[in-house]
Amino acid sequence: MKVPLRWLQEFIDLPSEDPKEIADVLAGLGHEIEGWESVDAEWSEVFVGQVLDIAEHPDADKVRVCQVDSGRGPEQIICGAWNFDVGAFVAVARPGAVLPGDFEISVRTIRGVESNGMICSEKELALGADHDGILVLDGAPAIGSPFAEIVELPDVVFDLTITPNRPDAMSVHGIARDLAAHYDLEVRMPELGGETFDGDPTVEVTINDPEGCRRFVAREIVDVTIARSPMWMRHRLQKAGIRSISNVVDVTNYVMVELGHPLHAFDAGSIQGDQLTVRRARDGETLVTLDDVERILTSDDLIIYDDSGPTSMSGTMGGLRSEVSATTKRVLMEAASWDPPTIMYMSRRHGLRSEASTRFERGVDPNLADSANRRAAHLVASLGAGSVLSGVVDEIPEPIVPKAVLLPVSEVERLLGPGFDREYIASILTRLGMEVSGDDPMTVVVPTYRPDVHRPVDLIEEVARIHGFEKFGASVPVGRRGGLTARQRRLRLLHSILVGSGLSQAVTLSLVGKDSIEKMGIDTGNLVAVKNPLRDEEGHLRNAMVPSLLPSVAYNVSHGSEDVGLFETGRVFESKPSDLDSRLPCETDRLCIVMTGTFGITGIDRDPLPADAQVALGLLIHLFDRMGIETARIRPATRPGTHPGRTADVEIDGKSVGYVGELLPSVAAAFGLNRRVAVIEIDLEPLLVPPAPKLVSAPSTFPHSDFDLSFVLPVEVGAGEVLEKTRQAGGELVESAFAFDEFEGGGQRAVAIRYRLRASDRTLTGEEVAEVRTVLITAGEGLGARLRGAE
Repeated sequence: MKVPLRWLQEFIDLPSEDPKEIADVLAGLGHEIEGWESVDAEWSEVFVGQVLDIAEHPDADKVRVCQVDSGRGPEQIICGAWNFDVGAFVAVARPGAVLPGDFEISVRTIRGVESNGMICSEKELALGADHDGILVLDGAPAIGSPFAEIVELPDVVFDLTITPNRPDAMSVHGIARDLAAHYDLEVRMPELGGETFDGDPTVEVTINDPEGCRRFVAREIVDVTIARSPMWMRHRLQKAGIRSISNVVDVTNYVMVELGHPLHAFDAGSIQGDQLTVRRARDGETLVTLDDVERILTSDDLIIYDDSGPTSMSGTMGGLRSEVSATTKRVLMEAASWDPPTIMYMSRRHGLRSEASTRFERGVDPNLADSANRRAAHLVASLGAGSVLSGVVDEIPEPIVPKAVLLPVSEVERLLGPGFDREYIASILTRLGMEVSGDDPMTVVVPTYRPDVHRPVDLIEEVARIHGFEKFGASVPVGRRGGLTARQRRLRLLHSILVGSGLSQAVTLSLVGKDSIEKMGIDTGNLVAVKNPLRDEEGHLRNAMVPSLLPSVAYNVSHGSEDVGLFETGRVFESKPSDLDSRLPCETDRLCIVMTGTFGITGIDRDPLPADAQVALGLLIHLFDRMGIETARIRPATRPGTHPGRTADVEIDGKSVGYVGELLPSVAAAFGLNRRVAVIEIDLEPLLVPPAPKLVSAPSTFPHSDFDLSFVLPVEVGAGEVLEKTRQAGGELVESAFAFDEFEGGGQRAVAIRYRLRASDRTLTGEEVAEVRTVLITAGEGLGARLRGAE
């Protein structure tokens, strides 16, 4: 945002005009300075003059002989322009003046008539491109005064970057208010009122979306004359980086820069039905905006309608159909307050960032709307561009009231240190426009133009900001030491276990191509499409991680690495709404492992293991063991793209969290891997939950008793189910149980389980062992398993 110093001084009597000092103060107040530019007059010896008389040239019909007083009495000047009459105030370059381009003015004789200087045009003074006529000044400026004062030169223009949380500082007056608080000076408001004429606006306003439109203020201006803006306004806007269009449109831009509230001027005569309605658009509707571009609207767009359809894009850009033009005779001056997220999403969706949307998406104070509207109407009237009717439209669906915050004095001293008593704190907050009452805690009423202040710590930051951060001495922070959260420690443990097992960590993009997901046979119906992807072939957010890692594995294999094992912790996305924010897609953290070739440590007496489903399962069990997860279960299953006989579902606490297994050979080949590929993809969150503390008891000193049971299992019953069921049935006496052998043949499947029994307080008798053995067999039979060899 560009802020001219001369404009700033209209609201505050700064104690210094040194641009470096002012820039340092602004930076200390939290407004980043991109730089500043000194703007000087590109001429010398140019003064305000008044045309006293005009006569014909005796020997030339295209020029006139003028008598002009520029402070030294009447002087004769020959001029070739015809756009002024006697009494006009003009810019006069006296003899000896130097104009832009090192053009020196001297006394000249033109066809026998002496000319003592030159009456200047805008182009000759490098103030604009207009060269059709000379520059006629507005009002009655003092004769003989330096012309540079009319256009406020010399000047300094500061280029500021305003943080997104400070919408109140997106204006010249807002910056003046911050400087006034710093210097403890009075800040002035521009003149808001003016003469009005009896009458009410002919246009009615209805707000059908009170969440999107928080306030709508409108005044009608009649007998409008569209013309050029006066020089002072055009030049101020030019220094602020805004080009002049016409007097009425320039007023809306001028007030936006001055007070921070964007406005829009409708041609009231083009509003069909004399009715404006604020509502959401219907999908597929169109609106041609002021830049002559047809916009296709969606139901997320907030639009102003008349009886003929969309007429303006709220808070972003007006419509071409209701544009103020040279034929406009009635203007409806609108100052509305819009919902910041709605404007932000709408402007980005249409690629239409404007000065107005930049302010509205930060949050413009709804209570500023009427003041800005009155200021704009007053300016239009003062320029002689129209007459303001006394009636006003002011629709407020939900009043915006200032919030009150309790601020304990002790909290200020705790965070900022000693020296901040109640009186000093109150004086700073009062200078910022806040109302302070009470002793301790103080009750601080925050003005509505400060939406960023809503907690005690926000008020303390304001106190520190105005007090001056540079006044705080260096100190060592006192408080609780930092450290990793429990979740972060678990994630680091997970990574170290996987790296220690021989895997390498990979980081891949969340963006994938739809064809990668289809190669895996995974449903693409829940993919989230990216509107502006970095690459067209990666236009979706992944809903599975294996398709992201497979290209990395294939790349390593194609470059000579026969044995590749990669893991990644990242996110997958689904098109269903997130539980945290319904406007965002659902996100899930996942762990993914992809291996091919061999895996494990190679030694003289040890060969590496093939990277297959069995090794992947062993790695997963090892991971669960190291992470302290005891509720994991593995069950045979089939997942898209995986081998039906070599894939299992992974459950934790009875909930499916992912799978482990091998890819189908055809799927592996689709990714350029003509070999076995083992994969693991599970939800990350269950792994990061710290395990519950364990109750540890002293190991038993009494002897154990071991025996084996071989169960013949039905096809649908897994060995893990039998192991778990029998172990639970045996109770505390079962110290351990594990499957050590499996037999298949003759259409049968048998699993041998070794049990170890031990008591903590005695040596088990044979009868006790036999009783537990019977219980174990009965538990197995409850699952349909029978003891092998039993009739």
